[in-house]
Amino acid sequence: MKILIITADGFEDSELLCPMYRFKEEGFEVDIAAPEWGQVKGKKGYSVSANLSFDELEPSIFDALYLPGGMAPDHLKHMPEVQKMVQAFDRDKKPILAICHGPLILGKAGILQGRKATCYWKVAEEIQSSGARYENVPVVVDANLVTSREPADIPVFMKEALALLKKKNGS
Repeated sequence: MKILIITADGFEDSELLCPMYRFKEEGFEVDIAAPEWGQVKGKKGYSVSANLSFDELEPSIFDALYLPGGMAPDHLKHMPEVQKMVQAFDRDKKPILAICHGPLILGKAGILQGRKATCYWKVAEEIQSSGARYENVPVVVDANLVTSREPADIPVFMKEALALLKKKNGS
């Protein structure tokens, strides 16, 4: 299974690193895309290497999409190429996983209308204004979407995310 992580400078370090390593532990291939190739720096100083830039992305080669939180989604949600990527994954019913501010990208891409989701409490109003049925719980699963609120929720978020990925992968 091939997972795409979309991020930019200002990501929440634990929300990118913990899931990325769990995906790898499960044997999934992980690619990181950012506006440009190279080092992407988290809020707390950790860096990851983006091996893809947005202009190179082809959604058909990936099985799932992960959107970590932090401040990066506030910037990414306005990028048409990111919105189109999210829409393509949703159209193909591929798993889309998002935590903290990550669901802001889903809302801006227009895929939350009438669907259940959660997010960091400070952006809940924006999620609701995009048409989502906001739930203030650690994790929400709605068909191909798994959303979560914050770093403390990573264990339950990953449990549901991995269950969906394994189901989609047939294992």
